[in-house]
Amino acid sequence: MCPYSPNPSYWVKYKELLIKFMSHSPLIPHLDSHDAQEPVLPPLTEATIQRAKEGVAYARDRHANEMIRQALLSAEAFAEGGSEHRVSGDLRRNVLRTLIHTLFRVKVEFSERIPAQPVLIAANHLNHIDPFLLLSELPPCPFCHILGDARTLYNQWWKRQFLHFAKGVIPVERIWKEELAVIQAAKTGHKELAELANAIEKHVPTGNSIEIMRRLDRIVQGIFARGESVILFPEGRLGNTEAQLSIPLKRGVAIYALRAGVPILPVALIGTQDLYLRKELTVRFGNPIIFSQSGRPKAQQVQALLDELQAALTDLLPKDYQEPKEPKLLHHFLNHMFW
Repeated sequence: MCPYSPNPSYWVKYKELLIKFMSHSPLIPHLDSHDAQEPVLPPLTEATIQRAKEGVAYARDRHANEMIRQALLSAEAFAEGGSEHRVSGDLRRNVLRTLIHTLFRVKVEFSERIPAQPVLIAANHLNHIDPFLLLSELPPCPFCHILGDARTLYNQWWKRQFLHFAKGVIPVERIWKEELAVIQAAKTGHKELAELANAIEKHVPTGNSIEIMRRLDRIVQGIFARGESVILFPEGRLGNTEAQLSIPLKRGVAIYALRAGVPILPVALIGTQDLYLRKELTVRFGNPIIFSQSGRPKAQQVQALLDELQAALTDLLPKDYQEPKEPKLLHHFLNHMFW
């Protein structure tokens, strides 16, 4: 079992942040309007509409919603100093490694670059297998928590059961770009999508309130204060093309890391965009990005760190990736298994 080993300096800083949050101090940096990141909506295709329909179905799943609620409460309690009934990092890694190595050939590069201290692990994102692939290859200590989209983490029974068993999840409830595309289309003349758009607005949480952002920040800072790590995907969505980042990166990754003063570990995931049996998947670790702690980071600090992270990820990704020309056994099954 990986013991909780809180870093005293992190813990003191966390308690200072908690006091400021409780007094509603505006800790989230003010960004000018020209800094706002407008979502790039996907084209209105049958696949986009189908994904939006699936999203509504997931949002209305009472069992999944209850597990998401419990996971968030558990993460919050742990971050505030409570205990969490979970499996060891060793057992979690071994279960995932057995599954993933049975299905795929996994190549790990530069694992010696992984620090022994708590880090914020920032990886490119191509497939919903990505967090599970990372957990299968990262050391069991410090224990790693996944900060990710709630509905895609809990949309299938096997993922719900595993995550409930293993713990270490910070579910983020947010609206998908496919859903935004449907809403936009309904407002601009696609009357046939009006019913679906209404269902999205009724059942899908946007997740963008200041209260939710404060809650997530409080959880992340508390996890770092207790000597553990966090995995997140700074693109904020699935990429469409191997070896290409979806930019701009989201500011949350830089804000979380700057406040805690923990290094960012860039990781390139290669080959996960299109899955099939025994395909080679590569996990390539970069050098940790180290910087000074800033409890109230300025927009310029955030952007400078994002630029450094983007450069590091770009450098780790292959420049001329080519999909292997080999039989794609269980192609449909494996891509939908982790969807």
